[in-house]
Amino acid sequence: LVLEGAAVAHHGVHPVHVHQLGGTAGASPCWEVRKHNSSEWCRFVRSNPDCQLEGGFLDYLEGVFCVFPPRLLPLAVTLYALWLLYLFIILSVTAEKFFCPNLSAISTNLKLSHNVFSLTSPLHGVTFLAFGNGAPDVFSAVVAFSNPRTAGLAIGAIFGAGVFVTTVVAGGIALVKPFTAASRPFLRDVIFYMVAVFLTFVVLYFGRITLGEALGYLGLYVFYVFTVVLCTWIHRRQRGEGLPPPGHWEPEMPTDAEEQESSGTNSGDYGEEYRPLLPSRETSLHILRAALSPLDYLKWRRKPWYWRLFKVLKVPVEMVLLLTVPVVDPDKDDLNWKRPLNCLHVLTSPLLCILTLKSGAYGLYQIQGVFPVWGLVTLVGSILAIIIFITTSNEEPPKYHCVFAFLGFLASAMWINAAATELVNILRTLGVIFQLSNTVLGLTLLAWGNSIGDTFSDLTMARHGYPRMAFSACFGGIIFNILVGVGLGCLLQMTSSQLVVKLEPDSLLVWILAGALGLSLVFSFVSVTAQCFQLGKAYGICLILYYLAFVCVALLTEFRVIHLSAG
Repeated sequence: LVLEGAAVAHHGVHPVHVHQLGGTAGASPCWEVRKHNSSEWCRFVRSNPDCQLEGGFLDYLEGVFCVFPPRLLPLAVTLYALWLLYLFIILSVTAEKFFCPNLSAISTNLKLSHNVFSLTSPLHGVTFLAFGNGAPDVFSAVVAFSNPRTAGLAIGAIFGAGVFVTTVVAGGIALVKPFTAASRPFLRDVIFYMVAVFLTFVVLYFGRITLGEALGYLGLYVFYVFTVVLCTWIHRRQRGEGLPPPGHWEPEMPTDAEEQESSGTNSGDYGEEYRPLLPSRETSLHILRAALSPLDYLKWRRKPWYWRLFKVLKVPVEMVLLLTVPVVDPDKDDLNWKRPLNCLHVLTSPLLCILTLKSGAYGLYQIQGVFPVWGLVTLVGSILAIIIFITTSNEEPPKYHCVFAFLGFLASAMWINAAATELVNILRTLGVIFQLSNTVLGLTLLAWGNSIGDTFSDLTMARHGYPRMAFSACFGGIIFNILVGVGLGCLLQMTSSQLVVKLEPDSLLVWILAGALGLSLVFSFVSVTAQCFQLGKAYGICLILYYLAFVCVALLTEFRVIHLSAG
């Protein structure tokens, strides 16, 4: 135990399974590889248990220290950084255009919405919509918590994203469009978030999280959902109206104006207004070709060069996702039924799930040592696809079409989980290369990457005249991330024989991070209330300056410029 504490002293917070300590207690921490002669890097990485990455399809540590010669280390870092950016693109596209639409379709099929104002449902907003928007953050946290060596990423990302969203994004909204905040939703969300941060602070102080505390995180979120629904019901009763007032619970769109093609990307209906009026005459081959087209050529000609460049980067991702993830759209007359493509999904989606689960370990498993699981899935999927193709038509979706929403939800979740696993592994590799702690990588790169989508969508909503909704999203969405991210991440670590997960904050940076988040919430709580909820540019400037000061202090702490005087 003493040796393990010394080994992780440089890496911030690491939840540690007690039964895992015996295997690596005597090994040197992986970040010490750069202290050795370059000729010994490869042997050190291959022989050190602390350098073994959990899950994932690529071994980034072995790649940078064994495949690339030492003189080409800058090239390897550059390639890794570009791949890191592309992983964020994969997460963003998958969550926005495949995961969220299927989640919305599932909520509709489960009768969680009763009219055309379904997105105004508070239950929808704090459950399905929060899950859709926070999927990359939660999946990244769960993956990071699954390995004691990368759990600092989860702490850093959850707290770092919280500080970023509640300061930079909230301050940016106030700068873009001064407004009057919705008082009761703001106070409710800030109070719940402060309770969640305080609970995490207590858990870090005691250095462990028990089964009851992990369930307490999830229970607190359930109580938050109940409070939101109850407050909304009381507010409606006071107004004497069944529909929610146009304010806090407006639809969570519009999204980025440049990306309004999202419904087209996940359905293949580009330039739908230019389609023939008689779709029944389209052949199956034409439908398949149109559904798999990720480009709207009319929009392509109108857009500027930088939009085209970004679109070119996204096209490979969208093509693969269109081939493997079905999308059901309840707002369309045909529910986005594409018969040839949906029949193909019956084969590709299950194959995707088994080949990405545990990095393909289950898919490559051979039944009785003879027949691989992926072969069985291919056989069954092909038979079902042929049956569905024969028994359905191009014009009308089958009665069981809603099943494709659940299949698409599962497939997109597996894509997000696979991308999050690669993301965590490559961040840990960069930490080893630059000798940075997982905590600082989490609060910077991982937090910024996971928050960039929320930043653009919230600022776009503010520019389009919805600053109150965007401001509420800053505090409401991250409650889901911290409560479900920490609660579910730690809960999945526990086994029947080990019901306690150790969280040992060996770095001053962790306490600075937790304190900065708590202080930013207290500042917003006091200042917004003192201004009678009238938020202007001064408030926004103060929040942004606060975040810049926080990042400076965090980096100075990481590089030991700021440190505890006691040895």
